[in-house]
Amino acid sequence: MTVLPDDGFSLAAEFPDATHEQWQSLVAGVLRKTGKDVPDTAAESLLSTAFDDGLTARPLYTADDGAYADSSGYPGSAPFVRGGTPAGGAVAGWDVRQRHDRPDPARTNEAVLADLENGVASVWLSVGAAGVPVSGIGTALTGVYLDLAPVVLDAGAEFDEAARELLRLYEERGVAPEAALGNLGADPLGHAARSGDHSGLAAHTAAAAALAALCHETYPGLRALTVDALPYHEAGASAAQELGCSLATGVSLLRDLTAAGLSVEAACGQLEFRYAATADQFLTIAKLRAARRVWARVAEACGAQSAAGAQRQHAVTSAVMMSRRDPWVNMLRTTVASLAAGVGGADAVTVLPFDHALGLPDAFARRIARNTSTILVEESHVARVIDPAGGSWYVEQLTDELAQAAWAWFQEIERAGGQAAALRSGLVAERIGATWQSRKKQLAKRREPITGVSEFPLLAQAPVERDPRPAAPAGGLPKVRRDEDFEALRARSDAHIAATGARPLVFLAAIGPAAAHTARASFAANLFQSGGIEPVHDPVSVDAASAAAAFTASGATVACICSSDALYAEHAAGVAEALKSAGARRVYLAGRPGEQRETFERAGVDEFVVAGGDVVAVLTSALDRIGVA
Repeated sequence: MTVLPDDGFSLAAEFPDATHEQWQSLVAGVLRKTGKDVPDTAAESLLSTAFDDGLTARPLYTADDGAYADSSGYPGSAPFVRGGTPAGGAVAGWDVRQRHDRPDPARTNEAVLADLENGVASVWLSVGAAGVPVSGIGTALTGVYLDLAPVVLDAGAEFDEAARELLRLYEERGVAPEAALGNLGADPLGHAARSGDHSGLAAHTAAAAALAALCHETYPGLRALTVDALPYHEAGASAAQELGCSLATGVSLLRDLTAAGLSVEAACGQLEFRYAATADQFLTIAKLRAARRVWARVAEACGAQSAAGAQRQHAVTSAVMMSRRDPWVNMLRTTVASLAAGVGGADAVTVLPFDHALGLPDAFARRIARNTSTILVEESHVARVIDPAGGSWYVEQLTDELAQAAWAWFQEIERAGGQAAALRSGLVAERIGATWQSRKKQLAKRREPITGVSEFPLLAQAPVERDPRPAAPAGGLPKVRRDEDFEALRARSDAHIAATGARPLVFLAAIGPAAAHTARASFAANLFQSGGIEPVHDPVSVDAASAAAAFTASGATVACICSSDALYAEHAAGVAEALKSAGARRVYLAGRPGEQRETFERAGVDEFVVAGGDVVAVLTSALDRIGVA
C-alpha cells in the first residue's frame, strides 16, 4: 500500500468519521417519510434481500464484513479463492467452449469448424442418445486439429465407448499422447442423477477409474472425469445445494480412484468441475470462488499436496433461466452470466445460445453465443484483471457464507452415506424439490420477475421455431425452468387462439382521465398478458351504464376495474354492479381495497389483483372462467 506524503492537504480533516449507527438513523428517517414507523436498528433489515440457503444480502457492507478477504490467499495458492493459477485468466482469458448436440455428424462438423474458425477454443461434444452417435465422432471432428483444440465429451452411459473412440482417433491422426487435450467426460454419478438408473453404477465407476488411470499414465493433457453439478442446478437446486452435491460427488470419485491405485494428487488431477452461471452475477461470482475454497479444504483433508487442491472449473450459462417466450432476452441473461463466470474465475465458459430452450441452435445463435465471450475477453478486457471481485466486502462475505452453507449440505450428504446413497434414498431430490417449490412461489408472485414472460410480455410476437433437440435421459431428477408455470398459461392461450381464432380477452374498465387510471391499467394489462389474456383497454366515463355498454361491445367475458383510490371510492361499486349485470363472469379490481373491501365485494368485485400477489393463481382462475381449456 502506497503511503502519500503529508503535504498539508488532508482530505476530510474537518469532518468526523460517519458511523454505522448514523447511517441506520438516516435510513430509518427516510423510511418513516414513506409511512413505515421503524426503529433505527430495524431499518437495515427492511432493505435486505433474502436468498436461498438462509443467506441475506444487506444494503450496506463495511470492512468488518469483508474480514475473510484477509485469509482468502493469493491467486494460484491455497485456498484458491482468488483463482486456481497465479495469472488467472489474465494471460489469454478463459477457454471459450461451445456445446454441440446435433445428432447429424456432418452438420455437427460444419458447426464445429465454424466455431473454431471464429473464436471458440474448445469443443464440448454431446455423444450417444443425446447427441452424435459414438461411430460419428470421427466425422464430427473431421478437419479439427486435435492437438490444438481440446475436446470435451458428454456421453452419459456411453462414456467408455465414446472415450475409447476419441483415443483411437488421436492415434489414427498421429496426435502424440502428450498433445491430446480435453476431458473424456466420465460422470457415473451425474448420469445416475439425470436418469435415475443406478443399476450400472458400479460398472461405470470401474470404467471411469480405468480411464483415469490411463490418462494419468499416458495422456497428461487429458482429464477423464467430470463432476457435473448441472443436473442439480437444472432440478432447481440452490447455489449451496449445487456446490454441496458437487463436493459429495468429487469425494466419492476420489475414494474410487484412490481405491483403484491412483494417488490423491493424481485423482484430483483427473477431475473437472462443471457449474451453472446465472444472471445473478454476484451469486455466481461468489459460488465459483466458494467452490474452489471448499474443494481445497477437501483435498487438504484427504492429504493432497497444496497444488492438487486447485479446482478446474467449467461454467455453463444456466438453462433454468432461459425463456421460451421472447427468447431474444436470453442474450442479456447469458451476457451477465458469462461475465459473472469470467469474473468468478472459471477456467472454461460455455454460453448457451439464446434459442437453447427451443431446440437446436441455428448459426446465428451460435455466433452470438461465442461472440459474447469474445467481446468480454477481447474488447471489455474482463480477463485482464485477476479476481476483480476480490476485496469487495459484499462478495467476500457472500463467498464465505455460501461456502459455509455448501459445507453443511455436503456433510449432511456424507452422513447419509455419500452422494450415491443420497440419490438412491431420495434425500437429494427431496431437498432440491423443496427449494424449487419455494422459488416457484417467488416466481408466481413476480418477486423474481422474468422479462418478456412474467413482465412485459409480447403476445403478438412471432414464435421462434427450431429443430428439436435429442431427448435427454429421463427418470432421475427433473429439469425445471423459471418460465414453466407462465409457459403453461401461454400454451393454453395459444391453443385457444388456434381453436377459436382469437385470444382470451379481459376488459379493462379504466375509469376517469388518463392521469387517474394509466398506472393501474398498465399494471393490469401487463399482468393479464403474462398469462396470454389480451386486454381490451377502453377508458369509460364514471357512469355505470357506459361501463356496461363498453364491456358488452368488447367481447370479453371477464373485466378488471382500473383507476385511482379516490375514483374507486366514488364509482367502483357502481361499475362493478353494472359489469356483473352485463354478464361479466368475474370482476377484478386493480389495487388494494382498504376499508372498502366489503362494499366492493357486495357490489360484485370477485378478486383484487395487487403487486406481490400470486399471479399464476389469478391467471389460472381467469382462464378457467373465460372457458379456456
